[in-house]
Amino acid sequence: MDKLNKAIRAYLEEKGYEKFALRAALFDMDGVLYDSMPNHTKSWTKVMKSHGFDMTDEEAYLHEGRTGDDTIDIISRREGKETGREEREKIYEEKTRAFSLCPPVSPMKGSAELLRKATRDGLFAMLVTGSGQPSLLDRLNSDFPNIFARDRMITSFDVKRGKPHPEPYLTALDKGGLKPYEAFVVENAPLGVEAARAAGLFVIAVNTGPLPDSVLLDAGADFLLPSVEKLCTGWDDIFGAFSAQE
Repeated sequence: MDKLNKAIRAYLEEKGYEKFALRAALFDMDGVLYDSMPNHTKSWTKVMKSHGFDMTDEEAYLHEGRTGDDTIDIISRREGKETGREEREKIYEEKTRAFSLCPPVSPMKGSAELLRKATRDGLFAMLVTGSGQPSLLDRLNSDFPNIFARDRMITSFDVKRGKPHPEPYLTALDKGGLKPYEAFVVENAPLGVEAARAAGLFVIAVNTGPLPDSVLLDAGADFLLPSVEKLCTGWDDIFGAFSAQE
């Protein structure tokens, strides 16, 4: 835990906080709670291609965390094609349907136990996702019972500006009645890391996708792990490192 202890000390010094006083853990959804990014990638690339846009698998991962509207707008502008809001809404509806037709996704290995451990240790969990995918959001209470209260779930429907803008995480802090030193974030996407850091939060990145570790670290991750399962198995030591600063 030397790297984590060093990262915690660096964060506290950078932000001018004396210590952590953890009350909550803020979780992204896709790639953290659910192994859903392969389906998202397949859906995005298929639908965008059908509308004449070129979108690679890697690009789908790099845009993870943005709202659908922003993603379509950025790609269409890049290719010199203007899309109005109604057209973008239509494209995103198609993408949502395509995702719902993919094979069902499973919770990420270790995610359910991780949430149980966090709540056992007195933290409440908040969801902060750029997704508006009903087929996953509607499953949260069945896959992770008694964890996420609706007023502690931030989705694409709750913000005007998605990741990497800090609004999603600032909204979570506001809804949770939290100061930045009272929570940490678990993210798997570079845009999510950027958003959380811009909101002043400590970020644990779990690299569950195909991007190199350097992409997450360059985005500002404070601490990096190779999987959600690794975070789960190491939870006691990780939580202890934060508690030692209290």
